[in-house]
Amino acid sequence: MSKTVLVVGATGNLGSEIVRKLVDRGADVRTLVRKGREDGGERLRDEVTSGSVTVVVGDLNDDVQTLVPHLDGVDVIVSAVQGGHHAVTDGQVNLIHAAEVAGVPRMIPSDFSVDLHCLDYDDNVALDLRKKADETFVGSSVRPTSVLNGGFMEVMFAPFMEIVDLDAGTFSYWGDGEQPMDFTTIPDTAAYTAAAALDDSAIDRTVRVAGDVLTLTQLHTVIEKATGRTLRVHEHGSIAALEAEIDRRKSTATGPGDFVALQYQWAMITGKAKLRDLNNGDYPDITPTSVAEFLATR
Repeated sequence: MSKTVLVVGATGNLGSEIVRKLVDRGADVRTLVRKGREDGGERLRDEVTSGSVTVVVGDLNDDVQTLVPHLDGVDVIVSAVQGGHHAVTDGQVNLIHAAEVAGVPRMIPSDFSVDLHCLDYDDNVALDLRKKADETFVGSSVRPTSVLNGGFMEVMFAPFMEIVDLDAGTFSYWGDGEQPMDFTTIPDTAAYTAAAALDDSAIDRTVRVAGDVLTLTQLHTVIEKATGRTLRVHEHGSIAALEAEIDRRKSTATGPGDFVALQYQWAMITGKAKLRDLNNGDYPDITPTSVAEFLATR
Protein backbone atom coordinates (compact mmCIF):
# COMPACT_ATOMS: atom_id res chain seq x y z
CA MET A 1 0.00 0.00 0.00
CA SER A 2 1.44 3.37 -0.99
CA LYS A 3 2.24 5.96 1.65
CA THR A 4 0.75 9.45 1.71
CA VAL A 5 3.41 12.13 2.07
CA LEU A 6 2.72 15.80 2.74
CA VAL A 7 5.44 18.03 1.27
CA VAL A 8 5.75 21.57 2.60
CA GLY A 9 7.82 24.00 0.57
CA ALA A 10 6.95 22.01 -2.53
CA THR A 11 7.27 24.89 -4.99
CA GLY A 12 10.93 25.57 -4.13
CA ASN A 13 13.94 24.07 -5.89
CA LEU A 14 14.43 21.26 -3.38
CA GLY A 15 10.76 20.74 -2.54
CA SER A 16 9.68 20.32 -6.15
CA GLU A 17 12.43 17.75 -6.71
CA ILE A 18 11.33 15.86 -3.60
CA VAL A 19 7.78 15.72 -4.97
CA ARG A 20 9.03 14.26 -8.26
CA LYS A 21 11.20 11.66 -6.53
CA LEU A 22 8.36 10.62 -4.22
CA VAL A 23 6.04 10.14 -7.18
CA ASP A 24 8.73 8.08 -8.90
CA ARG A 25 8.71 5.81 -5.85
CA GLY A 26 4.94 5.38 -5.94
CA ALA A 27 3.93 7.67 -3.09
CA ASP A 28 0.70 9.64 -2.96
CA VAL A 29 1.87 13.22 -2.52
CA ARG A 30 0.00 16.09 -0.96
CA THR A 31 1.53 19.57 -1.23
CA LEU A 32 0.75 22.40 1.17
CA VAL A 33 1.08 25.76 -0.61
CA ARG A 34 0.34 29.25 0.63
CA LYS A 35 -2.60 31.24 -0.66
CA GLY A 36 -1.44 33.06 -3.75
CA ARG A 37 1.06 30.30 -4.60
CA GLU A 38 -1.52 27.81 -5.85
CA ASP A 39 -0.39 28.24 -9.45
CA GLY A 40 3.07 26.93 -8.56
CA GLY A 41 1.61 23.89 -6.86
CA GLU A 42 -0.78 23.21 -9.71
CA ARG A 43 2.00 23.53 -12.30
CA LEU A 44 4.05 21.02 -10.35
CA ARG A 45 1.06 18.68 -10.14
CA ASP A 46 0.53 18.94 -13.90
CA GLU A 47 4.22 18.28 -14.59
CA VAL A 48 4.15 15.10 -12.54
CA THR A 49 1.73 13.18 -14.71
CA SER A 50 2.80 9.68 -13.71
CA GLY A 51 1.55 9.77 -10.13
CA SER A 52 -0.80 11.23 -7.57
CA VAL A 53 -0.21 14.83 -6.44
CA THR A 54 -2.86 16.82 -4.57
CA VAL A 55 -2.55 20.55 -3.86
CA VAL A 56 -3.98 21.93 -0.61
CA VAL A 57 -3.90 25.60 0.36
CA GLY A 58 -2.68 26.59 3.79
CA ASP A 59 0.08 28.26 5.76
CA LEU A 60 2.49 26.77 8.27
CA ASN A 61 1.54 29.48 10.72
CA ASP A 62 -2.20 28.88 10.46
CA ASP A 63 -3.95 27.90 13.66
CA VAL A 64 -3.15 24.28 14.53
CA GLN A 65 -6.80 23.23 14.21
CA THR A 66 -6.89 24.79 10.74
CA LEU A 67 -3.87 22.74 9.66
CA VAL A 68 -5.07 19.43 11.09
CA PRO A 69 -7.53 18.57 8.26
CA HIS A 70 -4.70 18.97 5.72
CA LEU A 71 -2.81 16.26 7.61
CA ASP A 72 -5.61 13.71 7.72
CA GLY A 73 -4.33 10.34 6.51
CA VAL A 74 -0.74 11.53 6.09
CA ASP A 75 1.95 8.94 6.89
CA VAL A 76 4.94 11.26 6.84
CA ILE A 77 5.60 14.98 6.43
CA VAL A 78 8.58 16.29 4.48
CA SER A 79 9.43 19.93 5.11
CA ALA A 80 11.60 21.74 2.57
CA VAL A 81 10.75 25.23 3.78
CA GLN A 82 13.34 27.98 3.47
CA GLY A 83 13.48 31.50 4.81
CA GLY A 84 13.71 33.14 8.20
CA HIS A 85 12.46 32.50 11.71
CA HIS A 86 8.78 32.86 10.78
CA ALA A 87 8.87 29.89 8.38
CA VAL A 88 11.80 27.74 9.44
CA THR A 89 11.32 27.90 13.21
CA ASP A 90 7.81 29.10 14.04
CA GLY A 91 6.25 27.45 11.00
CA GLN A 92 7.86 24.06 11.50
CA VAL A 93 7.15 24.06 15.24
CA ASN A 94 3.50 24.81 14.50
CA LEU A 95 3.45 22.03 11.89
CA ILE A 96 4.82 19.53 14.39
CA HIS A 97 2.11 20.45 16.88
CA ALA A 98 -0.55 20.06 14.17
CA ALA A 99 0.92 16.69 13.24
CA GLU A 100 0.66 15.58 16.87
CA VAL A 101 -3.04 16.39 16.91
CA ALA A 102 -3.60 14.73 13.52
CA GLY A 103 -1.71 11.59 14.52
CA VAL A 104 1.00 11.87 11.86
CA PRO A 105 3.81 9.60 13.10
CA ARG A 106 6.83 10.95 11.21
CA MET A 107 8.42 14.09 9.82
CA ILE A 108 11.56 15.00 7.91
CA PRO A 109 12.35 18.58 8.93
CA SER A 110 14.10 21.08 6.68
CA ASP A 111 17.63 20.35 7.93
CA PHE A 112 19.35 19.62 4.57
CA SER A 113 22.82 20.94 5.24
CA VAL A 114 26.09 20.16 6.97
CA ASP A 115 25.79 18.31 10.27
CA LEU A 116 23.94 20.97 12.21
CA HIS A 117 23.56 18.55 15.11
CA CYS A 118 27.31 18.91 15.73
CA LEU A 119 27.18 22.71 15.74
CA ASP A 120 26.59 24.96 18.73
CA TYR A 121 24.17 27.85 18.74
CA ASP A 122 25.72 30.96 17.17
CA ASP A 123 28.00 28.89 14.91
CA ASN A 124 25.62 29.49 12.02
CA VAL A 125 22.69 31.89 12.18
CA ALA A 126 20.70 30.08 9.48
CA LEU A 127 21.16 26.63 11.00
CA ASP A 128 20.25 27.96 14.45
CA LEU A 129 16.69 28.32 13.13
CA ARG A 130 16.61 24.65 12.18
CA LYS A 131 18.20 23.49 15.42
CA LYS A 132 15.56 25.40 17.38
CA ALA A 133 12.72 23.83 15.41
CA ASP A 134 14.20 20.35 15.85
CA GLU A 135 14.07 20.72 19.64
CA THR A 136 10.28 20.37 19.35
CA PHE A 137 10.68 16.67 18.53
CA VAL A 138 11.90 16.01 22.08
CA GLY A 139 8.98 14.32 23.82
CA SER A 140 6.77 14.58 20.73
CA SER A 141 4.76 11.73 19.26
CA VAL A 142 6.01 12.88 15.84
CA ARG A 143 9.34 11.16 15.25
CA PRO A 144 12.01 12.82 13.10
CA THR A 145 14.29 11.69 10.33
CA SER A 146 17.02 14.25 9.70
CA VAL A 147 18.47 14.23 6.18
CA LEU A 148 21.88 15.89 5.89
CA ASN A 149 23.70 16.39 2.59
CA GLY A 150 26.60 18.74 3.29
CA GLY A 151 26.67 21.68 0.90
CA PHE A 152 24.43 21.86 -2.16
CA MET A 153 26.69 21.94 -5.21
CA GLU A 154 24.36 24.47 -6.84
CA VAL A 155 25.01 26.83 -3.92
CA MET A 156 28.59 26.03 -2.95
CA PHE A 157 29.92 26.86 -6.41
CA ALA A 158 28.01 30.13 -6.71
CA PRO A 159 29.79 33.45 -6.04
CA PHE A 160 27.65 33.95 -2.90
CA MET A 161 29.72 31.33 -1.07
CA GLU A 162 32.95 33.22 -1.83
CA ILE A 163 34.88 30.11 -2.90
CA VAL A 164 34.45 29.72 -6.65
CA ASP A 165 33.94 32.66 -8.99
CA LEU A 166 34.22 31.48 -12.57
CA ASP A 167 33.42 34.93 -13.95
CA ALA A 168 36.35 36.40 -12.04
CA GLY A 169 38.47 33.29 -12.58
CA THR A 170 39.24 32.86 -8.88
CA PHE A 171 39.25 30.14 -6.24
CA SER A 172 39.40 31.43 -2.66
CA TYR A 173 39.66 29.66 0.66
CA TRP A 174 40.50 29.91 4.33
CA GLY A 175 42.51 27.36 6.30
CA ASP A 176 44.91 24.84 4.82
CA GLY A 177 42.50 23.40 2.25
CA GLU A 178 42.96 19.84 3.50
CA GLN A 179 39.73 19.21 5.44
CA PRO A 180 37.35 16.83 3.58
CA MET A 181 34.00 18.45 2.81
CA ASP A 182 30.66 17.02 1.66
CA PHE A 183 28.85 18.08 -1.52
CA THR A 184 25.51 16.90 -2.96
CA THR A 185 23.26 18.15 -5.75
CA ILE A 186 19.70 19.25 -5.08
CA PRO A 187 18.17 16.40 -7.17
CA ASP A 188 20.30 13.79 -5.37
CA THR A 189 19.37 15.22 -1.98
CA ALA A 190 15.73 14.96 -3.05
CA ALA A 191 16.21 11.36 -4.14
CA TYR A 192 17.67 10.35 -0.79
CA THR A 193 14.96 12.31 1.04
CA ALA A 194 12.20 10.51 -0.85
CA ALA A 195 13.81 7.15 -0.12
CA ALA A 196 14.15 8.00 3.58
CA ALA A 197 10.56 9.25 3.76
CA LEU A 198 9.29 5.87 2.61
CA ASP A 199 11.76 3.90 4.75
CA ASP A 200 10.33 3.08 8.17
CA SER A 201 13.77 2.04 9.39
CA ALA A 202 14.84 5.68 9.06
CA ILE A 203 12.55 6.76 11.91
CA ASP A 204 14.53 8.46 14.71
CA ARG A 205 17.67 8.39 12.59
CA THR A 206 19.92 10.91 10.91
CA VAL A 207 20.48 10.02 7.26
CA ARG A 208 23.81 11.47 6.12
CA VAL A 209 24.52 11.40 2.39
CA ALA A 210 27.01 12.98 0.01
CA GLY A 211 27.49 12.98 -3.73
CA ASP A 212 31.18 13.70 -3.31
CA VAL A 213 33.72 14.28 -0.55
CA LEU A 214 36.64 16.53 -1.44
CA THR A 215 39.11 18.82 0.25
CA LEU A 216 39.29 22.36 -1.08
CA THR A 217 42.67 21.53 -2.61
CA GLN A 218 41.07 18.61 -4.46
CA LEU A 219 38.05 20.74 -5.38
CA HIS A 220 40.28 23.34 -7.03
CA THR A 221 41.89 20.63 -9.17
CA VAL A 222 38.54 19.08 -10.11
CA ILE A 223 37.06 22.44 -11.11
CA GLU A 224 40.04 23.35 -13.28
CA LYS A 225 39.93 19.97 -15.01
CA ALA A 226 36.16 20.09 -15.54
CA THR A 227 36.12 23.66 -16.85
CA GLY A 228 39.43 23.65 -18.69
CA ARG A 229 40.30 26.90 -16.95
CA THR A 230 43.08 28.00 -14.65
CA LEU A 231 41.69 29.67 -11.53
CA ARG A 232 43.80 32.11 -9.55
CA VAL A 233 44.06 30.92 -5.95
CA HIS A 234 43.42 33.38 -3.13
CA GLU A 235 44.52 32.04 0.27
CA HIS A 236 42.77 34.27 2.77
CA GLY A 237 44.44 32.99 5.92
CA SER A 238 43.98 30.72 8.91
CA ILE A 239 40.78 29.55 10.57
CA ALA A 240 41.45 32.12 13.30
CA ALA A 241 41.60 34.79 10.60
CA LEU A 242 38.25 33.55 9.23
CA GLU A 243 36.70 33.78 12.69
CA ALA A 244 37.97 37.33 13.00
CA GLU A 245 36.50 38.21 9.59
CA ILE A 246 33.12 36.76 10.59
CA ASP A 247 33.14 38.86 13.75
CA ARG A 248 34.12 41.95 11.76
CA ARG A 249 31.27 41.45 9.29
CA LYS A 250 28.79 40.82 12.10
CA SER A 251 29.71 44.14 13.67
CA THR A 252 28.70 46.06 10.54
CA ALA A 253 26.06 43.70 9.12
CA THR A 254 22.70 44.90 7.89
CA GLY A 255 21.49 41.29 7.89
CA PRO A 256 22.69 37.66 8.16
CA GLY A 257 23.45 37.55 4.44
CA ASP A 258 26.50 39.70 5.11
CA PHE A 259 28.29 36.90 6.98
CA VAL A 260 26.38 33.61 6.83
CA ALA A 261 28.33 32.29 3.81
CA LEU A 262 31.52 32.52 5.86
CA GLN A 263 29.79 30.72 8.73
CA TYR A 264 29.01 27.83 6.38
CA GLN A 265 32.64 27.82 5.25
CA TRP A 266 33.79 27.78 8.88
CA ALA A 267 31.53 24.82 9.72
CA MET A 268 33.02 22.86 6.82
CA ILE A 269 36.72 23.77 6.90
CA THR A 270 37.00 23.19 10.65
CA GLY A 271 35.46 19.74 10.23
CA LYS A 272 33.01 20.48 13.03
CA ALA A 273 30.00 19.82 10.79
CA LYS A 274 31.57 17.08 8.65
CA LEU A 275 29.15 14.26 7.84
CA ARG A 276 30.44 11.04 9.36
CA ASP A 277 29.33 7.48 8.64
CA LEU A 278 27.57 8.27 5.37
CA ASN A 279 24.36 6.35 4.67
CA ASN A 280 24.57 6.30 0.87
CA GLY A 281 24.79 2.52 1.02
CA ASP A 282 21.36 2.27 2.64
CA TYR A 283 19.83 3.29 -0.69
CA PRO A 284 21.91 1.48 -3.34
CA ASP A 285 19.45 2.28 -6.13
CA ILE A 286 20.60 5.92 -5.97
CA THR A 287 23.85 6.81 -7.73
CA PRO A 288 24.71 10.36 -6.74
CA THR A 289 26.40 12.91 -8.96
CA SER A 290 30.07 13.72 -8.34
CA VAL A 291 31.40 17.26 -8.45
CA ALA A 292 33.12 16.55 -11.77
CA GLU A 293 29.88 15.20 -13.25
CA PHE A 294 27.94 18.18 -11.94
CA LEU A 295 30.36 20.68 -13.42
CA ALA A 296 30.29 18.90 -16.77
CA THR A 297 26.61 19.84 -17.09
CA ARG A 298 27.04 23.55 -16.29
